[in-house]
Amino acid sequence: YPGTYITGLYNRLATNIGGREICNEDFVNAPNWLTLRFKIENEPWIDLNKVKIEKLNRCLNLKTGLLSRSMIVTDAKGRKTLVESGRVASMHNPHLAAIKYRLTALNYPGLLRITSALDGTIINEGVERYKSLNSKHLEPVDQGGSTNFSFLRVKTNQSNIEIAEAARLACDKEVQFTVSSKPGIVHTHVQYEIKEGESIELQKIVSIFSSLETNGDVLKEAKKALEKIVDFNFLYSASKRSWAGLWRKADIKIEGDRMSQRLIRLHIYHLLVSASPHNRKPDAGITARGLHGEAYRGHIFWDELFILPFYNIHFPETARQILMYRYHRLEKAKENAKEYGYKGAMFPWQSGSDGSEETQVVHLNPVSGEWGDDHSSLQRHVSLAIAYNVWQYVNTTGDVDFMKNYGAEIVFEIARFWASKSEPDENTGKYSIKSVMGPDEFHESYPGDSQGGLTDNAYTNLMVAWLFGKVPEIIEMIRDDSGTILEKISLSENEIQRWNDIQHGINLVVNQEGIISQYDGYFDLKELDWNYYRKKYKNVYRMDRLLKAEGKSADDFKVVKQADTLMTFYNLTRETVDKILDDMGYELPSGYIEKNLDYYLKRTSHGSTLSRVVHAQLAKLIGDDELSWSLYSGALSSDFDDVRDGTTAEGIHTGVMAGTIMIALSTYAGIDIRGEVLNLNPGLPKNWKSVDLNIDFKGVNYHFNVKHDVCEITPEKDSIITFKKKTYRIAANKKTTINLKNVSNKL
Repeated sequence: YPGTYITGLYNRLATNIGGREICNEDFVNAPNWLTLRFKIENEPWIDLNKVKIEKLNRCLNLKTGLLSRSMIVTDAKGRKTLVESGRVASMHNPHLAAIKYRLTALNYPGLLRITSALDGTIINEGVERYKSLNSKHLEPVDQGGSTNFSFLRVKTNQSNIEIAEAARLACDKEVQFTVSSKPGIVHTHVQYEIKEGESIELQKIVSIFSSLETNGDVLKEAKKALEKIVDFNFLYSASKRSWAGLWRKADIKIEGDRMSQRLIRLHIYHLLVSASPHNRKPDAGITARGLHGEAYRGHIFWDELFILPFYNIHFPETARQILMYRYHRLEKAKENAKEYGYKGAMFPWQSGSDGSEETQVVHLNPVSGEWGDDHSSLQRHVSLAIAYNVWQYVNTTGDVDFMKNYGAEIVFEIARFWASKSEPDENTGKYSIKSVMGPDEFHESYPGDSQGGLTDNAYTNLMVAWLFGKVPEIIEMIRDDSGTILEKISLSENEIQRWNDIQHGINLVVNQEGIISQYDGYFDLKELDWNYYRKKYKNVYRMDRLLKAEGKSADDFKVVKQADTLMTFYNLTRETVDKILDDMGYELPSGYIEKNLDYYLKRTSHGSTLSRVVHAQLAKLIGDDELSWSLYSGALSSDFDDVRDGTTAEGIHTGVMAGTIMIALSTYAGIDIRGEVLNLNPGLPKNWKSVDLNIDFKGVNYHFNVKHDVCEITPEKDSIITFKKKTYRIAANKKTTINLKNVSNKL
């Protein structure tokens, strides 16, 4: 399935389904520039799904971004052709791409016909379950060309975004190029009398522009960019140099575990493809599936909570751009809140082009043909993720100017929203937050209740308390400009005082054993017979669907899709959570984290691959290295092995890929970036001999080499770290070795 995706390229279409008009905003598959195919004499075009493939080798070079393919195909008459190609999308200039295409007639002479195309007739059909929806997003505007040059211009039929592609072909033989076209598609044709054993090579250089990136004539820009490229090797060399610069910053070298090394680099590669400093200041966030497919319609969720730390420590300018996507949609978030009767900013669970809520509010059951409510937009915790991302970005990079000019306003308006959702409860004397969903999407409502939403979700309430606790720190951070910001949004001292009251008085439900209830009422649900379902279905990731197939509902059972209550300990340090609980007036017994992890793991299906990332960190936190590795290795291979039954083909899982990178860095290499200074607490998996990496923290670049017994640190400036609750000063440009087994290190 050919896919070309441009950051921020969305289009909205309506479809009549089951008597309802359903409107969806989709991530548009741009015109297909990949087409290069051949035929022999006047036979049909070679169809790789119909001919015999004698040999096939495909290789993606993660270091340089080159995709190579080599295969021998045999047609119905026994003619064998060696097909070799190399493809690259330039990292140096994201508007450029190229293909090197080489054909060798292994056992025949004859007339070889080759055609290249720019195809704007393509529709979105990369996700099977969306195929019944209106998926034709592109309309032809213009197409044509002459000799070896061709061009195509299309536009989206609702958002009116223009996309232009231009292509130039070159051949190593003396050939004639001809061009033919019809609305939405243009072909360039070549024919050559090839001898047995002879080869012919074509190069196809393509430029791609959209009106999202330029206010000028997109086709003019595409033609201009094409003129500057000499050939495939010229484009590829520049791209390789840009990739090399990215890898110098972001690579993680693991010794002792070849598979972990390969998968970590695979994940880094896909993140860099999705966003990098070489992108041209896109006004967009990172989608849940990167620039890799159409699942989730290319929408932006809370996954950036897992993704942004990677960019904070390597490419802060990119992280800043991603946060600016949210700032540019702050007014829309305020409109969303007002529409529902709240104050402040309520960011959407699914965000696309303009910050509207893109989550469906109803869904059609394909079995019954009946419509039902979809309450997933009640995952208001996405706003907490955005506030958390702002804080972590500034804390990691030291970019206080961002906080002064943009970040504080985002955080304060989000705080204002949560204050307006917090209601005093006469029975408990505390504040409650109603009508929300936590990260666990299996539970949308109470048993038998048609109204969506739950009360006092623990993760939500704890993160709200954390949020309110950060407000005084932010005001102090920007104290020279705080008056201006407070005046701009009319934030009073009385309002801030109420936030403080809520912070200390928000409600949690905790039982006598110290188990924090996922939400008020969770303890009243029925236990699930996990052995029965595992024996019957084997794969129980989507337990909600299995229960629904039996006429039951996950809302009735203590079954969890992914880490919910425990997610708090992924975001925040144990000390931070302990202080939040203490400020809220809750005294939990010693070992409560271990008890909560054990309690919820027994009831979690890991229906989201993010779940294993979170639980791996928590298992390491309590010292269960075996459990941590089991969960982590499952998350690390989840896209590579496509454990979710084919969903990787719809786009990689960006959050999981970033999460596994950060677990390697923060949990196993033990470099915790969540505090004021770096905190070191390494604990490598048994099969990892060492981890070697670089990070930037508060404007200082650090090189770490972590082994089981020692950690070597080389900062570019004099720095401070903490290790085993002690603070150490480390000299600039000097390798300092810490003996991890010796508490009395002196640096």
